[in-house]
Amino acid sequence: MTILPESVDVVIGVDTHKHTHTAAVLNPAGGVVGSLTVATTPVGYAELVELADLHGPKRVWAIEGTGSYGVGLCRFLQQRGESVLEVDRAKRVSRRNGAKTDDIDAIRAGREALARPDLPNPKARQERAALAVMVNTRRSAVDAAKVAQIQLQALIVTAPEQLRALLRDHRRDHLVAVAARLRINSRWDVETVVYATAVRDLARRVRTLHEEADRYETQIERLVNQWRPDLLALHGVGPIVAATILCAWSHHDRIPNEACFAALAGVAPIPASSGMTTRHRLNRGGDRQLNRAIHVIALSRARHDPATRAYIERRRSEGKTNREIRRCLKRYIARQIYRQLQQPLDAP
Repeated sequence: MTILPESVDVVIGVDTHKHTHTAAVLNPAGGVVGSLTVATTPVGYAELVELADLHGPKRVWAIEGTGSYGVGLCRFLQQRGESVLEVDRAKRVSRRNGAKTDDIDAIRAGREALARPDLPNPKARQERAALAVMVNTRRSAVDAAKVAQIQLQALIVTAPEQLRALLRDHRRDHLVAVAARLRINSRWDVETVVYATAVRDLARRVRTLHEEADRYETQIERLVNQWRPDLLALHGVGPIVAATILCAWSHHDRIPNEACFAALAGVAPIPASSGMTTRHRLNRGGDRQLNRAIHVIALSRARHDPATRAYIERRRSEGKTNREIRRCLKRYIARQIYRQLQQPLDAP
């Protein structure tokens, strides 16, 4: 891979915030030759480009938060043909006397780009951005529905007996429908009326949230089928899992190889050796939503795919623990998914 110090005149590290961005211009040796803080507006972005023009045409931008606070700047630069890399935000470690400035973070972003040859490109917009919005909105609806469902069941437990008698014997999926149609009896006392009203409102909220989640799932499936229908042909991959994978992968040039994809997914093995023992452990880092998607695929295949079940039994006969087998299986799935994504749709 191309090493930046040998191919650019300067690297511009950018520390992004909601209202301001701070940029530091670094030479190939890592020395600071300029800095500037601007507003997060097109005028401010243009000022950063003017600063970069003073130091040479061959340059790369290393930006923190290209999917959040830095998305506007990233879009502005890409539309002008600038080369942009994505840099992780620094961990907020404890600093003596709170020693931390935006200039320091901008310099760190630039030096990280100079030191690492494997930094990814920012995530693409268009289909990926649309999928990310729909997946996140659907997830919030599902989570809110779970909370409302728990509140509904807890409320029924403590409700007056005449109300509990109407609701206690229904299954969970049928309970929402019955509670949503509940009618208030004018002869009930004030406590029962309030309980009944709250139960009915919570049930209607659960139903509305489920309908919202279903609408988004339909839209997600339609967009996945338009973009990468080949993913849905893989065993254990449904619309939501496929959308989660596509949001993390984004496009062909973002992740250079399948090992980087496995690291992004948090399924790359981590050595955990001591003395004469050589072993590995599960990775707790990476994109946890992508890791969850691969975990769902692994569970589905372990239950329903004969080839995967045979693989598990073979590894178990070799003395592998269930945790080690799961780690190996997730790593294999990550490799398969990455290779599938890197192939064009018209490939045989």
